[in-house]
Amino acid sequence: MSLDPTASIALLYRRLGFGASADELSAGVTAGYGSTVDTLLGGLGQPDPGGDAITPPTFSSPLAGRAALRGDVAARQAYERTLRAEARELMAWWVARMVATTNPVQEKLIFLLHGHFPTAIAKVRYASFMYGQNQLFRTSGAGNFTQLTQAVAVDPAMLIWLDAATDKASDPNENFARELMERFTMGLGTYTEADVRAAAYCFTGWRLDLRTGAFSISALDHSNAPQTFLGHAGVNSGTQVIDIATTTGASARYVPSALWSHLAAPVTPTSPIAVELSAGYAADHNVGNLLRAIVTNPQFTSAATAGGLIKQPVEYVVGALRALSVKAADVQTQPDAILGTLAGLGQVVFNPPSVGGWGQNTYWLSTAAALIRWQFASRLVRVADISPVQDAAPNARVEAVGQLLSVPTWSAATARALSSAVQSPPDLVTLALVSPEYVSN
Repeated sequence: MSLDPTASIALLYRRLGFGASADELSAGVTAGYGSTVDTLLGGLGQPDPGGDAITPPTFSSPLAGRAALRGDVAARQAYERTLRAEARELMAWWVARMVATTNPVQEKLIFLLHGHFPTAIAKVRYASFMYGQNQLFRTSGAGNFTQLTQAVAVDPAMLIWLDAATDKASDPNENFARELMERFTMGLGTYTEADVRAAAYCFTGWRLDLRTGAFSISALDHSNAPQTFLGHAGVNSGTQVIDIATTTGASARYVPSALWSHLAAPVTPTSPIAVELSAGYAADHNVGNLLRAIVTNPQFTSAATAGGLIKQPVEYVVGALRALSVKAADVQTQPDAILGTLAGLGQVVFNPPSVGGWGQNTYWLSTAAALIRWQFASRLVRVADISPVQDAAPNARVEAVGQLLSVPTWSAATARALSSAVQSPPDLVTLALVSPEYVSN
């Protein structure tokens, strides 16, 4: 069953961004679904006045850090404190940027790519490298997926994350080769262990110069022996491996299934919708065009899709901050409460738990998480702008809070719970922020 126009526009804004304001929702309904898709996707790769106004932190150089780490105990401890402070500033900056953005599709795509190509500052350590990868996603994320994967592969954060420095012809490290196929491009069951070994030889000698952040290939450590990879003979470079892996039939199904799973509902590469999307994606491997194909597919605006996802913590927190008009500058200058909430919910930007990234849906549902969302919502409504609800007549406040949070309809049970709190707008908004309708995406 298809959604009505208001619910369709609200879903589009939630999945491609972090939710719609009341004005955006009204304008979208007036303009129509197709026009709203054009407006939102037209922002990909375009300037972002809101986000660009959030100044990124400054970072110390890894070279200076290495000198400090070779110094005395006091110097090492001081530099470790610097690294922790820079990591925290970087996390606050990106959350603030997501709150401030006037181009939410761009930031949402960067967030999804961060989960698709996960690297964590806990291992990478240098905030400057994590920032650089974030910028890579910002400038190249909506383009050709093969080119993006090539760029990610030689990105300093990824080179550190998957142990490129240990990859030598005499002892190939299989980490990146395996994750390239399993996590980034093709999925489980689409390659053999022989393919992993062959690819690993092709990536030998890949190096990162910490002094400059530059990628290079060590001729001494690189194997030039021709390999057979996914049925292709004579392969002996990592670039060839990536070109092959990203243009297989398996990849043509895997990448659409991954994005559909993030934007619509969880599916596998063999699901009918992944197969349906694969032909168009295989024609150009363009991520922006794939996004359009997803949100214009009739299944996207169905009731099943609307109930198909639970908000990830970053989506939940950023969406609430945007809906309640919290100033992004406050997030950046006073980050403790926001970053503490994200840590408690289990999703801190720039720090996924493993190469597998974060989970979905029930992964985020627990009694502890419910309590943290309640605590966050209770604090938020006391410092944020809830005037659209406060200024409404008591008998109109349930509808007003739905407009504020871009929730078109409440279930009967939620409506009864909200109705019991209409005399206290802060309590009403708190209840709405932890309701099933708002926690779902």
